[in-house]
Amino acid sequence: MHILVTNDDGPPSPQSSPYVHSLVTELQAAGHTVSVILPNTQRSWIGKAHIVGQSIAPTYYRPGLLHADTGTTHSRPYRHSPSSTTSGGTAQDTNGNASSTSSSVEEWILIPSTPATCVQLGLHHFFLSRGPVDLVLSGPNYGRNTTAVFALSSGTLGGALEAAVCGRRAIALSYAFFDRENKPEVIREASRHSVRLVEKLMGEEAGKYWEKAHLYSVNVPLVEGVAEKKVLWTEMLQNWWRSGSCFQEVEVPEEEDESPAEREEQLRKQEVGEEADAEAAREDKHIRHTHKHFRWAPQFKDVHESVERSAPGNDGWAIRQGYTSITPLRANFMHVSGFEGELKL
Repeated sequence: MHILVTNDDGPPSPQSSPYVHSLVTELQAAGHTVSVILPNTQRSWIGKAHIVGQSIAPTYYRPGLLHADTGTTHSRPYRHSPSSTTSGGTAQDTNGNASSTSSSVEEWILIPSTPATCVQLGLHHFFLSRGPVDLVLSGPNYGRNTTAVFALSSGTLGGALEAAVCGRRAIALSYAFFDRENKPEVIREASRHSVRLVEKLMGEEAGKYWEKAHLYSVNVPLVEGVAEKKVLWTEMLQNWWRSGSCFQEVEVPEEEDESPAEREEQLRKQEVGEEADAEAAREDKHIRHTHKHFRWAPQFKDVHESVERSAPGNDGWAIRQGYTSITPLRANFMHVSGFEGELKL
């Protein structure tokens, strides 16, 4: 198969993207043609967004050692030269275009945009001479994407959704971790397990798996022996943020928040008493805002509690049991039935 891989965690990094290199390695070992196009930085929680109003300049990533932060990023794609090629016939360069020489240098595309944009560019602008893409595989996400609260904001699912609305088969793959150890042998088993699952969905019985589903959300628990545990068809658990805001106010000293020009202007106003006069003259017809800073701080306990309260059979429950969950989805916001005709005002 020709598999296009993207993610929302960016290029390999022990801190933010520890799984994608392992998955690509196992897909290649299984004999698949793997084309990789990723955001150039962390893009979690961005959904299926595109960033408009800017041109996109790719960079080129050459993977290093597996589970080591030794890859390198370059402003221009690798160019073949006699001293860096092996003997042989026609090969492909980093964009999938025909080249008269072959090379052992592997190169991925990095895009300063979102997973959905990566999918668009990967399907229509890069890797073209490799032939049609059979499957878009988005992930593996650094963390679970179970339940509606996580899935609706997931850049991993966003990449798969973009592929689906482009008429391609797509799988969003997420690894649910239970600690931050990221043991190489556990990651390797999860990746090999994921390859088997991908091959099952795309194999001889693919017709029945893709007749109704546009994409799949697959969550794999990062536990030893995951390949021996059950793989369950699941529904996505409907849940909500119930504890309040997903943002936290951050205290910032006024002198750090103001620019030098703003601070200078404030001092000059105070010198001549303008600030007090202006404040006294102002009418209180409009709400007066307090200037604040905020940081992303979602209440994960809302998700955990919703899973604890739920009945068996949903994606969150399956991961909690140590099982792999596979949830078939359609690429739309399905309407609610029962509302027809005219709404009279």
